[in-house]
Amino acid sequence: MTMKKLTISLPIILPDIPDANDQCVSRLIDTIEGKEGVEEAHVKGGERSPELCIHFDPDTITLNELKKLAWQTGAKLNDNYGHLLLETEGIRHPRHARGISQQLNKLPGAVDAYASASGWVRIEFDQGETSTEILLNSIEDLGLAIKRHAKGFRDGRPGLTNGKPVEKYESHEESLNHQHKHDHSQLNTNHEHDHRNHGNGGHGHDHNHGGAFGEKTDLIFSLIGGGLLAVGFALSFVSSIPGWISLVLFCGSYFFGGFFLVQETYTEVKAGNFEIDFLMLVAAAGAAILGKWAEGSLLLFLFSLGHSMEHYAMGRAREAIKGLADLAPKTALKKTDGKTDEVPVEDLQVGDTIVVRPNSKISADGIIINGQSSVNQAPITGESVPVDKSEFTDMGAIKQDPKSIEDNHRVFAGTINGSSSLEIKVTKLSKDSTLSRLIKLVNEAETQKSPTQQFTDKFEKYFVPAVLGTVVLLNFAFLVIDESYAASFYRSMAVLVAASHRALAISTPSAVLSGISRAASGGVLIKGGRPLENLGILKALAFDKTGTLTEGEPKLTDVLLFNGTEETELMSTAVVVENLSDHPLAAAVVRDGKERLNGAELPEAEDLESITGRGVKATVNGSLVQIGNKELFEESDGKTLPNDLRQKVEDLEKEGKTTMIVRKENSYLGILGLMDTPREDAQSVVKRLRNLGLVHLIILTGDNQRVADAVAEAIGIDDPKGNLLPEDKVEAIKRLRNDENHVAMVGDGVNDAPAMANSTVGIAMVAAGSDVALETADVALMADKISVLPFAIGLSRKTKVIIKQNLWISLGMIAILVPATIFGLNIGPAVVGHEGSTIVVVFNALRLLGYKS
Repeated sequence: MTMKKLTISLPIILPDIPDANDQCVSRLIDTIEGKEGVEEAHVKGGERSPELCIHFDPDTITLNELKKLAWQTGAKLNDNYGHLLLETEGIRHPRHARGISQQLNKLPGAVDAYASASGWVRIEFDQGETSTEILLNSIEDLGLAIKRHAKGFRDGRPGLTNGKPVEKYESHEESLNHQHKHDHSQLNTNHEHDHRNHGNGGHGHDHNHGGAFGEKTDLIFSLIGGGLLAVGFALSFVSSIPGWISLVLFCGSYFFGGFFLVQETYTEVKAGNFEIDFLMLVAAAGAAILGKWAEGSLLLFLFSLGHSMEHYAMGRAREAIKGLADLAPKTALKKTDGKTDEVPVEDLQVGDTIVVRPNSKISADGIIINGQSSVNQAPITGESVPVDKSEFTDMGAIKQDPKSIEDNHRVFAGTINGSSSLEIKVTKLSKDSTLSRLIKLVNEAETQKSPTQQFTDKFEKYFVPAVLGTVVLLNFAFLVIDESYAASFYRSMAVLVAASHRALAISTPSAVLSGISRAASGGVLIKGGRPLENLGILKALAFDKTGTLTEGEPKLTDVLLFNGTEETELMSTAVVVENLSDHPLAAAVVRDGKERLNGAELPEAEDLESITGRGVKATVNGSLVQIGNKELFEESDGKTLPNDLRQKVEDLEKEGKTTMIVRKENSYLGILGLMDTPREDAQSVVKRLRNLGLVHLIILTGDNQRVADAVAEAIGIDDPKGNLLPEDKVEAIKRLRNDENHVAMVGDGVNDAPAMANSTVGIAMVAAGSDVALETADVALMADKISVLPFAIGLSRKTKVIIKQNLWISLGMIAILVPATIFGLNIGPAVVGHEGSTIVVVFNALRLLGYKS
């Protein structure tokens, strides 16, 4: 395990602390050290310039994730480390991606780099040692074409702006020329520019394998090679045809089957990598030297065919993700002074008004200001049923705080309008829309290694030298056993083919890419292979209560009448008084009370007086009305409540409800009970989670224990923990992790960040529209619904099963073929077994794209 180190100025993270001994520093260190992949965090540098030094494993947690965690836990973050996310062309398969990763990590100033087989490259670097321009040029020197990239800018340098990451998508040519005048942030647009000619000079070859047949050239070349092999093999049995004709056909098969293999091998060997391509080329050349042209042709044909199938399968998974980018329209109908004009979505500004026609895609994130309709949000949130949306007319609230507006007025770019026209006030630029951020984070997730992938990488690190050593020794078998050197050489080439680990190399990346893609289409953002796999091994799950298991706002649940009072009198009196108050409970009484009154005429209330911690009083039609808790009346009257009234209040409070007693003059009208009620689907979700094998479900909440108990009883959780401060939640997570080894924390991604950081997997609710939740969590549920959580965990478990199947298939084939070839199995059957296993594991992984919970 190679450890890396990140050093950040402590006053930048915690600017308000008096010194490094402050308690906040200890909390910060505890939170960071609780994150998987962090070995140690400590303060160094003395009192004048204290620095936080973090030692971490880049294979487990990326530098960028650490920065986000520090930003979330502390206050500000402004360090000297940059982060690049690039989409490239030229990465052909997972083995090539691994070679690119190795070369990128050797670049001066690179802290951590990883290239995925899907073409996305992540680089984290020290800006004091290198620059974006140098890194981009170095990437092109590796033979990759840069399509677009995201980076932050601070005073012209990549990094952070005002302590916060700023992402901007642009073409590479614009970056090099510093021409940042145009917004190229739309992720569904391919930014093209005139790259260097990668077909010449030191850049190898056209890595897209284009040519006369376009992207299918590699497949067609492979099939031509196979056809020449078949004809040549058939003619070799016709005695009247000269043998040289078959030889010419076999040579043609070598040419077409090995055309791209030779180019790829040259590129890899030049970079100092001796991958499978090189081993297969050596084996094919060895077969030719021995006169086994047919077997060598078969090797190259099947190997090239496997390559093309691999490209196809990986392309399927990539296209499933790229389909997200096609969701948002490229233009919008902008309304100005009563007229509408069609404009590019990137020209829309915050505050603009757009018109969305019936049954068309919504162009931008915003608030509906005119019209109502049902909106299909499945592309973003995964919700299968369209959601009813209505207009919101308070323009001041939209301008001041659009995020505070309820979801039934908000819409997202890429969602589909129903049968009515809408007018929408734009609240986010196209580059900042929920869809754009989702696509960017999904692409970044492709560049995160899973634990199994790390295992296979380490396995191959020792396996390849062992194979090469064995092959060399087998060349001298003729010294030990009675056979010719040619027979020993042939055996060694057969073993070389049998020991090829191509299926092993692609088994995990293909499954992870398919799993992440399927999750995204189901409204779940899983940030990489690690959380995707870890979700599947969970036995324990901790929930925040408010907004996660409950609706997040109080509701009027009980109306109890006294002294013959009618419900209309009680509710109308309570509504008009509470309508004068700005307390959240008052808002719930007014909202739900008006529904119960159903348009009944209301009296007038005046002279509201608030009594802190007790309640309110006002005058209604000349009569004094008091509304509050039992202390309000006992203190004002100097005597206890009537026994029957007190008993009702205590019964409601035992159920975790907040009570409000209503009295008019000296007559008690009744009691109102309010509670943040459980979500409708919470109980069914808990049952589904238990059916999936999660045995320990707990609630962690800052609310009182009675409320926690009531919610837990209602939804079927047997371990509620209330009255918890944030640090108490962290301790609870640590204890649970010690008991169960793995635990997930489900919260809102903001207040629960320390507890989420100390869990195996942090899961954020209400991700759609929440910047912080999207950035900080390992898993983000894009809908404000917990019902997709079992889908995410089920998908993870299915992914784990498929990865294990792929490993058994690939390793099992090696275990069978290597001994078999040592004891005489020919190259032909070895090639069939080797390439067959590769195709099987790839298409096995693609099954995840069709997963249904």
